[in-house]
Amino acid sequence: MGFSISNAALRLVSGAFILNAGIGKLDLAPEHAAGLQAAAGELIPQVADLTPERFGKYLSYSEIGLGAFLLAPFVSSRLAGLALGAFSGGLVATYLKSPGMTEPDGIRPTPAGTAMAKDFWLAGIAVALLFNRRRPTKSS
Repeated sequence: MGFSISNAALRLVSGAFILNAGIGKLDLAPEHAAGLQAAAGELIPQVADLTPERFGKYLSYSEIGLGAFLLAPFVSSRLAGLALGAFSGGLVATYLKSPGMTEPDGIRPTPAGTAMAKDFWLAGIAVALLFNRRRPTKSS
C-alpha cells in the first residue's frame, strides 16, 4: 500500500465532509430526522420501521464511521473507495428517486434538488479511489 497525494487529497476532502456531516447530525431534531427518513424510505422501505430519533442516530453514527474510515491512513484506498461508493450510490439513488429533485429529464437538478445533486461528486471520488492505479516504478 503506497502513498499517493492524489488519493490522500480525495480521502481527506470526502472523509472530513462526511465526518462533519455525521457529527452535525448527533443532535438531529426529530422533524429533520423524519424528513431524512422519508427520503431514505424511497430507496430502503425498511427504515420506516425505525423511529425518526433512532434513524437519525444510526445515520449520524454511520456517517461518523465512514468519515473516520476514509481518513484512516491504514485503510487501503480501494477499500475506502468501495465503502464510499456504497454510501454515495445510496445518496445518488435517493436523489434520483425523490420527487421534485430533478428536471423532467430525470438527471439535472431542480432548485430544490441542487443540494442533493452534489452527492455525485462523492460517487466520482469513489470511482477515482477504486480505479486509480499506481504507475510501476523503474528499476535501477
